[in-house]
Amino acid sequence: MFIKADDTRRVKLSVIIPAHNEEKYIGECLESIQRAAKSFSGTIEVVVVSNRCEDRTEEIARAYECVVIQEDTPNLSVIRNAGVKAARGEWIVSIDADSRMSENMLSEVERLLSDESTIGGGVGAIQMERISLGIICSLLVILLPLMLKYGNISVGMFWCRKADFIAIGGFNEEMLMTEDADFAKRLKQYGKKSGRRFGTIRTAKLFTSARKFDKLGDWVLFRSPHVILGYWTGGKSRKAADKAYYENQVR
Repeated sequence: MFIKADDTRRVKLSVIIPAHNEEKYIGECLESIQRAAKSFSGTIEVVVVSNRCEDRTEEIARAYECVVIQEDTPNLSVIRNAGVKAARGEWIVSIDADSRMSENMLSEVERLLSDESTIGGGVGAIQMERISLGIICSLLVILLPLMLKYGNISVGMFWCRKADFIAIGGFNEEMLMTEDADFAKRLKQYGKKSGRRFGTIRTAKLFTSARKFDKLGDWVLFRSPHVILGYWTGGKSRKAADKAYYENQVR
């Protein structure tokens, strides 16, 4: 189990999970973190940020002895920042509730952050639970322009020191989408100033669901060009952000 909110022991690492009606997924996410925690030498807490949950998400999180806090703003940047603010760990990991990490993920985070020359980073090996031509084309139409805009960065799951997270201002709360790529770019730039490199974990995997495609169809983005534009621009459109994340995700 993880360290409880009333445990006075020093916390080495906090895992932040934004959660909006995630009862179908969060259990497997937490199970994967527990397995990965076995090879981590320090203490771990998990902070679940409940966002307008109307299902058993909070109940499941508490059964795993997670710290559960409330943040009902439909904005992933605000939600993630609230989780980090509540976190007691020296190191921070942010993962989505519908993702799972391989058993060696947290030991890789520990290895890299124990090296002062690494600022933090993301994950390079990300595997969707299923793939299709429509999903591949959708990923390409999103990722290729983002690579041009943000450069060579890795996303999916973020890890860094809390002090550095605070130093760069956390996630940009003016962005409703692609806040992760923006965060990675700023973290990389901040590290470069102090001679620290942005790392990418390639020896551990992140597994993620295809739930948006399962619900709306593998070619849904090509029927919703405003959502594609939302990814490219950082989610300036509330309509695009709601369709992608906040109102239309699988319950």
